[in-house]
Amino acid sequence: MALLDTAAPIRWEAQMLMVPLTPDSGVTAAMNPTNLPFPAMNEPLCRVKSVIQHAGIRPPIMNGPMHPRPLVALLDGRDCTVEMPILKDVATVAFCDAQSTQEIHEKVLNEAVGALMYHTITLTREDLEKFKALRIIVRIGSGFDNIDIKSAGDLGIAVCNVPAASVEETADSTMCHILNLYRRTTWLHQALREGTRVQSVEQIREVASGAARIRGETLGIIGLGRVGQAVALRAKTFGFNVIFYDPYLSDGIERALGLQRVSTLQDLLFHSDCVTLHCSLNEHNHHLINDFTIKQMRQGAFLVNTARGGLVDEKALAQALKEGRIRGAALDVHESEPFSFSQGALKDAPNLICTPHAAWYSEQASIEMREEAAREIRRAITGRIPDSLKNCVNKEHLTAATHWASMDPGVVHPELNGAAYSLARTRWAAEYHLSLPRRTASSNWCQIAALH
Repeated sequence: MALLDTAAPIRWEAQMLMVPLTPDSGVTAAMNPTNLPFPAMNEPLCRVKSVIQHAGIRPPIMNGPMHPRPLVALLDGRDCTVEMPILKDVATVAFCDAQSTQEIHEKVLNEAVGALMYHTITLTREDLEKFKALRIIVRIGSGFDNIDIKSAGDLGIAVCNVPAASVEETADSTMCHILNLYRRTTWLHQALREGTRVQSVEQIREVASGAARIRGETLGIIGLGRVGQAVALRAKTFGFNVIFYDPYLSDGIERALGLQRVSTLQDLLFHSDCVTLHCSLNEHNHHLINDFTIKQMRQGAFLVNTARGGLVDEKALAQALKEGRIRGAALDVHESEPFSFSQGALKDAPNLICTPHAAWYSEQASIEMREEAAREIRRAITGRIPDSLKNCVNKEHLTAATHWASMDPGVVHPELNGAAYSLARTRWAAEYHLSLPRRTASSNWCQIAALH
């Protein structure tokens, strides 16, 4: 079985340049190698083509002098001034300012290969399937619970985040909330704004009722990632005894940081005077703080959440605040955002501080976060997906076809004999090389296949 001659890719490239636009999508047929004209193929090659087509392989990212710059879209924002200097020479950047995929322009749905997004839009599998050419999503921030990362992987879309950009800001905001709860600064300010006259010791005692000393109190941290560790170090300087619960963290870090580790969530809730949440949100910990776990907390404990709103059952929290089982709570994140005091279970809850999911924000952090997100998009366009990506969170979910395509060329596909696999690989190499600038066509055929 003879291999294809080395001149074939060049001839097919000439054919490719004459292929017209696909009428329904606005994407050139060159962006979908499965639409290119093929000479007759034998049965093993047809099987390989079928495997690749049915595995959800997406069009490659075109990048080179023979192709227009790929489209990258900011889905839920308007300002691209930070991203443009990083992407302008490799991509066309657009913004959508959308709150759902129904508000996204058809051109973006059909042609965008990259998407940048904050936390104000949600992408389910149904939403992801609307994007015809999308290869990478970068969440401008650390959390990615608003993206169905498994479905994205099934569709051949890499999902990345920016985990380290706002650690300091979030940790500082968490400590501000903790200090506010203990020293009741917010309520003292509010009393004066409302015209309360505070002069005598009795009046001070009345308006500051509930204020507590920090030194010697126990702070319980659920989730000791980057933010959790930063909070722990800050809390120790204020005199807190710090304990933490994190079943995913390897042993030893507690000794390095001088913390105490507990083995169960129940132990942490029982021993903590203040509980602060710093874990991601997933299907296993939704409503981690609920009526049952609140009853396991110390009577009169504080609760702080700057992680994800879905971690706390707000109805159960409101009831606990009204009954005094929880002395006070501070929430920067909420089950429904944007948050409004006029709606939801918390509208009548006492001793509650709420902020609008802004714990992460500072001007410096925002710029750093956006720059790193843009650099991740650039790595996807100029390199290989997922190998070139720095913070891909769904590698394990990317399609089997993607994995097969990025395997060592010497590995034989289990459904084909060695000769058929070698011929199939060479054939698809030729087709995929049509979509690459000449500098990559001579090296590893897997490069384009890995981009799918």
